[in-house]
Amino acid sequence: MQQNEVIVRSSHGLHARAAARLTILASRFKSRVVLVANGRRADARSVLAVMILAAGMGSRIYIETTGPDEVEAMNAVVRLIDGGFGARG
Repeated sequence: MQQNEVIVRSSHGLHARAAARLTILASRFKSRVVLVANGRRADARSVLAVMILAAGMGSRIYIETTGPDEVEAMNAVVRLIDGGFGARG
């Protein structure tokens, strides 16, 4: 199992579009990806579960990946969150 912590730097937080991008990314891996924020756990493959985390700007998100490609999954999720969920401008 891989574990990491990131801080949401996007000014919009983990909003609907960001949650969708995260869900699409997590679904590309065989490993299970779980996010923990604000006392809640969410399967990163579920947009609704990710949005229920209510992770605004400055929130700490703990990421857990477990499975055959857990390192790659972790790296990809961290890059997405650290990169502002692919936002431009």
